[in-house]
Amino acid sequence: MARYTGPQCRLCRREGVKLFLKGERCYSDKCAVDRRKTAPGQHGARRGKLSDYGVQLREKQKIRRIYGVLEKQFRRTMAEATLSRGKTGEVLVQRLEMRLDSVILRLGLALSRNGARQLVRHNHIRVNDRLLNIPSALVSVGDKVTVGEATRSMPAVTLAQEVAKREGHAVPSWLKWDSSSFTGEVLSKPQRDEVPLPVKEQLVVELYSK
Repeated sequence: MARYTGPQCRLCRREGVKLFLKGERCYSDKCAVDRRKTAPGQHGARRGKLSDYGVQLREKQKIRRIYGVLEKQFRRTMAEATLSRGKTGEVLVQRLEMRLDSVILRLGLALSRNGARQLVRHNHIRVNDRLLNIPSALVSVGDKVTVGEATRSMPAVTLAQEVAKREGHAVPSWLKWDSSSFTGEVLSKPQRDEVPLPVKEQLVVELYSK
């Protein structure tokens, strides 16, 4: 499975905002965006004004990097959103949020999407009592996501729950979490105002409509 394996903090600095790609580090004073305000590279400090196309491109790169998808996969998701009912930008965000790795992150079981992806790939997650190890798989309304018993006491999962509690990250209203059985349920499709995403998705739609 192809994925980006380079420095994560470099991506945040390039976009100029926290993308929360490094887990707990993003909540500490070691965050690269807080320590170094300029873009990476030799000429990062001299970044000029962007054209309209440049602004649209940066928004597209931002959303791609937040969800950890490569260009071909993102283009396919964009095409599917275009063919769906509703506003294309909102449907795009909705489809990305309903990926299994995103659901794991929203339930507070991982500190980053990379961590959530690892839980899924290593066979720690069941959907409707069936093992599912494909991070990009889309869940549906009514699906139940369960964490294996041996996984519940893993340090990474425990730390993720502690950080979520410390930072006040509540499970979104479109999901339901039962801490006694370590089971989450998809109650509905997420609405745009329920997704904390620092992206103007309409600019992405305009970029792909050219």
